[in-house]
Amino acid sequence: MRKIFHLSTCNTCQKIIKQINPSKEVELQDIKVKNIDAETLDLIKEKVGSYEALFSKRAMKFRSMGLNEMTLSENDYRKYILEEYTFLKRPFMLVDDEVFIGNAKKEVEKAVEAFKK
Repeated sequence: MRKIFHLSTCNTCQKIIKQINPSKEVELQDIKVKNIDAETLDLIKEKVGSYEALFSKRAMKFRSMGLNEMTLSENDYRKYILEEYTFLKRPFMLVDDEVFIGNAKKEVEKAVEAFKK
């Protein structure tokens, strides 16, 4: 599976997609239009080890909902990601068995190389 979960209104996501220059076989999913589904989220969690690794604590709602003052469990992270698209770290990229999360320079460089294969 080759897929990029992104936010079409996010300049950083758009810049990274442009860097990757995905082929037509790569599916682009705008998480604002269609959030990640539970089955895919659970599959990815198995690859990365936790839902917390997929959760964006930079999302504006993280503070506005008071989540920053709570101790969240893995079930909480899963629930919030499925309820609110902004809690999924982005861009979130799948290349066969590899997963790339976020916009850190090294992560993006690895994703660019993986999409070239």
